[in-house]
Amino acid sequence: MARRILIINERDSANPLAGGAEVHLFETFGRLARRGHRVTLLAATFPGCKREEMIDGIRIRRLTNRYLFYAAAPFAARRELRRNGCDVVVDVLCKLPFLSPWFVPAPCAALVHHLFGTTAFAQVPFPIALVTWLSEKLIPSAYRKSLYIAVSPSTKQDLVARGVDPECVVVVPNGVDHELYSPGDGIKSEVPLIAWLGRAEPYKRVDLLLEAVARIAPEHEGLRLTVIGEGGAIADLRRRAESLAIGDRVDFRGFVDGRVKVEILRKAWVLANTSEKEGWGLTVLEGNACGTPTVATDVPGLRDSVRDGETGLLVPYGDVDALARALSAILNNRDLRERLSRAALAWAAKFTWEASAREVEWMLDAVIEGTPVRAVRPRESPFSN
Repeated sequence: MARRILIINERDSANPLAGGAEVHLFETFGRLARRGHRVTLLAATFPGCKREEMIDGIRIRRLTNRYLFYAAAPFAARRELRRNGCDVVVDVLCKLPFLSPWFVPAPCAALVHHLFGTTAFAQVPFPIALVTWLSEKLIPSAYRKSLYIAVSPSTKQDLVARGVDPECVVVVPNGVDHELYSPGDGIKSEVPLIAWLGRAEPYKRVDLLLEAVARIAPEHEGLRLTVIGEGGAIADLRRRAESLAIGDRVDFRGFVDGRVKVEILRKAWVLANTSEKEGWGLTVLEGNACGTPTVATDVPGLRDSVRDGETGLLVPYGDVDALARALSAILNNRDLRERLSRAALAWAAKFTWEASAREVEWMLDAVIEGTPVRAVRPRESPFSN
């Protein structure tokens, strides 16, 4: 049965600030739109945008700028409900919560990537961080009758630690676009190549990777680091690379075409992720699908997407020595690289966007039909085997 799905998220896929949450949103709900569901997304404006357009079958309504969006969204959702009807509201929680159950008279599901908690104070100015921290405290109360769809076991644990009933949280992980991300001919670069991929914000801690590369550079002739992505930390990272005397070893590529990104991931000997916290770590699986193992920090999200010792190596957060040792271990040992690469390919194969979309569709149907939230369970999970 076709459903009317209303999604609230600050960004859409055309927004220059779009990231992993938006990839997840459009890969999942674009598929639901192609199955005949009527999907509408309320999002913030950005310079040069249209106020309304269709992308991947999803009708996008851009309301106002990102700073006013969170105040405007719940009321816009009420208007959308009155004008066009709505079977279910999906609040995407990866920044401020929208608290739709308090404003919108329709069933609600909370799609949760990650919550900031105290890490917000290291990411944004104090007043904004304080608002984020305080607003997250309202989540258990606002969504107490809602279904939570978490993208990883770590995100579920975070929600439970904040007072959410674990029986109300189901885990549906991200998928991988296997038509795009694949190992190709399997030929790696001639010189040791480390790749980093993502939105370069302070909490991603790419500076730790630069320090580790500076420490191991003398041991690895021709060693290169390629940083793919833009963000608020890029200018500082460029300066940091120069101060560490590795400016000639680091390529800051910025945003690149998808095919270029895949080519870099295929050529890389290892993908690094030194983030302070992730909801899941989509880039890990994208690298794995290209046959590239990962060295990552042992933090929420990444400890779910990386199988330590099997598809990559986990190191304590902030420990540059451990990070350097792990990178060197993979760069120095071809047998280890190839073993991790084989397991990484097998692990990534378990995750598809089609499976994720099916699970989300089934859960939203259950919510709409009045199934008790505590009775909704995923039908299949890559974490069960």
